[in-house]
Amino acid sequence: MGAGHAHKLFRHGHSPVHALPAHCKLAATFAFVLVVVSTPRGAVWAFGLYAVLIATVAAAARIPAGFLLRRLVIEVPFVLFAFLMPFVAEGERVGFLGMSLSVPGLWGAWNVLAKGTLGVAASVLLASTTELRALLLGLQRLRLPPLLVQIASFMIRYGDVITDELRRMSIARRSRGFEARGVRHWGVLAKTAGALFIRSYERGERVYLAMVSRGYAGSMPVIDDVAATRAQWAYAAALPVTALAVCLMGWTL
Repeated sequence: MGAGHAHKLFRHGHSPVHALPAHCKLAATFAFVLVVVSTPRGAVWAFGLYAVLIATVAAAARIPAGFLLRRLVIEVPFVLFAFLMPFVAEGERVGFLGMSLSVPGLWGAWNVLAKGTLGVAASVLLASTTELRALLLGLQRLRLPPLLVQIASFMIRYGDVITDELRRMSIARRSRGFEARGVRHWGVLAKTAGALFIRSYERGERVYLAMVSRGYAGSMPVIDDVAATRAQWAYAAALPVTALAVCLMGWTL
């Protein structure tokens, strides 16, 4: 898949979770999220146990709580939506601090908030313990369509290319004394966006021609494909299997 590619979510470490093959962690995370979504919203205690499971995995991976919590900020829009549901949903109403809240809306808000937070936390843990290059190899090993893997691979790499182009253009503007301070500078920023598109397109063409000249024919070579052992699969399955037991108890109790 090419050279290594680091990302801001990844936290380098030598824990047992870091050592697991990427496709094991991908399958375990997907299964865990599926189990969490399948849990009845009334089983409040079950979501508490899921949070304990996430905290246990984070401790095993040596991921600090602050690192994990800071990256949960990405779900703020969903949190705001969840807080609005009790006010806009219909159905039975209940009074709280002088406000009229919908009971179905309260349950819906809890459902979105609990399941969304757990899903985001599991995804952050996956990204924190797995490099992007390894994630792409894991998707390929899980038989994701090769075209989708290629699109994801180029999207990640060209994201950095475009960011670097934008950084250089910003430095050039500042070196000429330009600072965007109001509406009257929007025209300059619009021209910057257009120039960024042209530069990115031209650079992409050059990169593609360079790849073709080196033998690229629609698929990237896999340099190091690591197969998982039964012990590693069992270790990765501990999280979703335990969560499944909690989910079944949530439906039966």
